[in-house]
Amino acid sequence: MTGPDVFSKEKRSAVMRRVKGKNTSPELKVRKALTALGARYRLHRADLPGKPDIVLPGRRLALFVHGCFWHGHDCARGARVPQQNRDYWLSKVARNRARDDRSREALTALGWRVEAIWECELKDPAGLAPRLRNLLTK
Repeated sequence: MTGPDVFSKEKRSAVMRRVKGKNTSPELKVRKALTALGARYRLHRADLPGKPDIVLPGRRLALFVHGCFWHGHDCARGARVPQQNRDYWLSKVARNRARDDRSREALTALGWRVEAIWECELKDPAGLAPRLRNLLTK
């Protein structure tokens, strides 16, 4: 069991409010790569389950650009759990993953293809373009 949070409840709330949910740098990298491939897309479609980051309606493709830490990826950054307030963070990531699963299932049931692009994958721009090209041609 770890100790209490190092911040007060108000300060923690302020810190969490500063975490962006839209137009993050990983998301911008994916959008730039899609544009370079000539893809047309829409952003943050609120009428779809989970409000996907990038939607290609003509291809029925929904893309979620996930931060490894926030969505519990199995890479080094995603496996890291802060020592302070450990139980909170484990619970937070578990809730995010459960929400991701529900969104994926709901979109699939509506006939959409769903893909997650992980933040760590963006460290290899040479690998991103072929993956996106493959998704666009399916």
